[in-house]
Amino acid sequence: MTFKNIKDLFYDSLFSEDENRDYTSIPISNALILLSVPMVLEMFFEALFALVDAFFVAKYVGVDGVAMVGISESIMTLIYSLAWGLAMAATAIVARRTGEKDYVGAREATFQIVLICTSIGLLIGIPGFYFAEEILQLMGASQKVIESGLWYAKLEFLSAPIVILLFSLGGALRGAGFALAAMKAVIIANIINIGLDYLFVGIWAMGVKGAAIATIIGRSCGVFLQLKYLLKGFSISDVLDRFRPDYEIIRNTIKIASGSTGQFLIQSASWVFMVRIIATFGSEVVAGYTIALRVIIFTILPSWGLANTASTLLGQNMGAGKIENGIKTVWTVAWVNMAFMAVVSILFFTLGTEIMTLFDNNSVVVQAGTSCLHVMAIGYIIFGLGMVIMQAINGAGDTLPPTLFNLLCYWMIQLPLGYYLPQFFTHGEDGIYYAIIIAESIWTLIGVWYFKSGKWKTKKV
Repeated sequence: MTFKNIKDLFYDSLFSEDENRDYTSIPISNALILLSVPMVLEMFFEALFALVDAFFVAKYVGVDGVAMVGISESIMTLIYSLAWGLAMAATAIVARRTGEKDYVGAREATFQIVLICTSIGLLIGIPGFYFAEEILQLMGASQKVIESGLWYAKLEFLSAPIVILLFSLGGALRGAGFALAAMKAVIIANIINIGLDYLFVGIWAMGVKGAAIATIIGRSCGVFLQLKYLLKGFSISDVLDRFRPDYEIIRNTIKIASGSTGQFLIQSASWVFMVRIIATFGSEVVAGYTIALRVIIFTILPSWGLANTASTLLGQNMGAGKIENGIKTVWTVAWVNMAFMAVVSILFFTLGTEIMTLFDNNSVVVQAGTSCLHVMAIGYIIFGLGMVIMQAINGAGDTLPPTLFNLLCYWMIQLPLGYYLPQFFTHGEDGIYYAIIIAESIWTLIGVWYFKSGKWKTKKV
């Protein structure tokens, strides 16, 4: 492939209006570029939501505000888990239907996914809003931290329907091969969020509450754009008719989503407990961890974009009866992702302190965050492999085994290590970081073993 070919593919992936391509009938390298570029950029901008909030809160509010963001977001990871699980189900179902050329079935599944996401989001968001203070107390937040940003938590929890829809509709669009549309929606949502963060937090001094309002408005605009794209060509009567529950599709979606959601809930619950342990070291350590985690998410989500590419292409190839082509694609994406994560690891090791000081000059905050970046970077390359392999298995619709792998690695390995290892380190929180990379490494090795076994190939969706 020549440089001109690559340049043309990059251009098409970002600007072409013709997204309805058959990715199973073109060369793997072409399909990889056409799908991965917008997916990586989408995840890059999704990561900006958390990073921008942390930046403005750290700059204009202070340590307690950042601690509130960290504790609230650790709880929000449970909601993100549901969102990711539903998004993975949407990707798997829509990608398989698209590979089968059943475009009507793909659209019908998407409409039902909207109903599911809205219902689940409301069931979670409303109680979360009313019991936010009690939830924060259970997480070990001090009264001072709670008083400084209770409304941030309330509004974040209330935004559950918007968060779940943004992730799930993006998954449906990616599964259909419309990665460019999903990317555009998230980019515009982020631009709005950044502008409103600067206005609400930086100029109007609304504190962490302003950051939450900015994020809700930004994400809501993203969902509106996704729906506008999905509903293009439908009249109002058509939309109302199609939004009636189809219980067969709903059952099938929930069946697949339950496995993928279970994976992320298991993983997220372990992170919640980890934050609960970190909270015992004080607000400054929590703030350092929060900032470092935002930076980590900022680099990991683009990698998830690559992993989503593998998931989509494997699902479409399975639908088209080209499994071996799909497997070859997965390994190609895995090597690319590992190379990317290796570059990020080097940056964390060499510029960790400088990255932290961009957000906060407090020496304890900088030390805690820098240590987190250094330790986590050790496991970045193997984690880059693991996320692609696990997403590929999920993309095949075989979501139960990864769920069991998560249960083993995050609850039976990571949590016990996270509890006991801190006592062996001068800075106790370092033990928590090592527990994370040990668990992630074992998780990757198990995933590779299962993928190579080929047991996922017979999964029906």
